[in-house]
Amino acid sequence: MQQSVFLLLGSNRGDREQNLIQACAAIKKRIGNITGISSIYETEPWGFDDNTAFYNQALEVETMLSESELLNVIHGIEKDLGRVRASASCGTECGCSNEAYSSRTIDIDILFYASKILFTGELMIPHPRLHERRFTLIPLHEIAPDFIHPIFRESVTKLLNHCTDKGVVNRIDR
Repeated sequence: MQQSVFLLLGSNRGDREQNLIQACAAIKKRIGNITGISSIYETEPWGFDDNTAFYNQALEVETMLSESELLNVIHGIEKDLGRVRASASCGTECGCSNEAYSSRTIDIDILFYASKILFTGELMIPHPRLHERRFTLIPLHEIAPDFIHPIFRESVTKLLNHCTDKGVVNRIDR
């Protein structure tokens, strides 16, 4: 059955915009039809220090893949686009990479999978920290302001309004 999923793309190594474009092409080919796409935002690194800002973009994708299949395909896309995974744990299994925060050519996080709640050894849905991150909420708000978080029972708009993160998030104008 077709499911709507929300993903967040991030890149701060190499040609950041091209990395996002290539990730979108691979997602369309291997995951499903992209039905919503936000602007690109330049954001400060979150959770670690780095001189290079990230480019972030939120997507809504219609997919036939299960949650675990989706995670496996995402890891394959990241690897194909030059992602090298560190071995240190980020402290939670959220589908975000299960590694310490670091610079990367591409990062693809699963934010929501329909309205499902899933906590397994390899994956947590919804993403456990999305409500704490402006770099996630701002692009997500652009494409899904009324989507209701299945645990907090609040819209993305309300989550953004209550977010205490002060990280700089600037839309890239074309």
